[in-house]
Amino acid sequence: MRFLHTADWHVGKKLNGFDLLDDQQNVFKQIESIAREKKVAAVVIAGDLYDRSVPSEAAVHQLNQELYQLNLVDHLPLLAISGNHDSATRLGTGADWFARESFYLNTTLEAAFHPVTIADTEFFLLPFFGIQAVRNYFGDDRIRNVNDAMARIVQEMQKSFSPDKHHVLVAHFFAAGSERTADSETLIEVGGLSAVATATLAPFDYVALGHLHNRDALHDDRIRYSGSPMKFSVSEANQEKGVWIVDTAPFKAEWIPLKPAHDIHKIKGAFADLIADSSQYPRDDFYDVELTNHERIPDVLNKLREHYPKIVSLHRTHEARQIALDHTQARRKQSPMELLTDFYQQTMGDDMTDQQVKWATDALTAINGEEK
Repeated sequence: MRFLHTADWHVGKKLNGFDLLDDQQNVFKQIESIAREKKVAAVVIAGDLYDRSVPSEAAVHQLNQELYQLNLVDHLPLLAISGNHDSATRLGTGADWFARESFYLNTTLEAAFHPVTIADTEFFLLPFFGIQAVRNYFGDDRIRNVNDAMARIVQEMQKSFSPDKHHVLVAHFFAAGSERTADSETLIEVGGLSAVATATLAPFDYVALGHLHNRDALHDDRIRYSGSPMKFSVSEANQEKGVWIVDTAPFKAEWIPLKPAHDIHKIKGAFADLIADSSQYPRDDFYDVELTNHERIPDVLNKLREHYPKIVSLHRTHEARQIALDHTQARRKQSPMELLTDFYQQTMGDDMTDQQVKWATDALTAINGEEK
């Protein structure tokens, strides 16, 4: 059979205060189009459907409409699990009757051991879990870490393997060999160990993973992250987003890129140059701006936003920060009169007159006299 593997939709997420719902709707339509064009038999969503455990009403409405479109309009079976950002209890409401329409949404460890069979493939839907939940399920306090837990889980799942079927695990965790690559990823740390050894997952023909937002975080032919379908942080600016199209027989995994509605750009330069070059960049895209100016520029963020409205972060180069630090340390050694004349020059753009210097000197002398 053929299925589409995606994950980490994070519906409702904001990028430094900027709403992303319209962009998320845009990328959903691309995923839907790919699913129909490739004639997949199912769509797999490997966790983190929402960005938070209590999503906004707008996020709930949008995700409901998207799932409705795939499942009830396009008539595609859906296989989904809860991730660490989802509330398993809230997300799982209605799961029993969802299954009647081939929407298999699993939010509990217990249900993970009952595979969903579609065509020639058995899908085991393993939601994000805590170590204590695994101990409780097996009644075994010797399960001390995530690898102990996964070894028991996989062993139990193998008891339900049909010998004439292919076997796919859908899960949401950090796998050994993968690299954490994004600020928008929340780390899973349990039992002192954070990674599942890929060797533990060997019994499966394919493992559809969620959690890490970069599909290149793990390089294994049959254990793959789909990554998030769009960029959710500046650290993801250079990542290509997309989905996997997986065929079980003969096995094949094809990467299909997704196009961002509004991309994230990392730009660097002097203030004047960034203003002059702004016409080269899409106005409605997102920007990480690195300033190389050494001097202070009053209200610089708002001035830049006149040309780049969606600046998500603004910072200075290391060299500029060091010069600013040196300048600050030098200022601490200046006299009050030197500080005042520097402030006047930067603010007014001109030097103080002789009369202004005399007034300031007299005022400072009077103040120093009162302090004594």
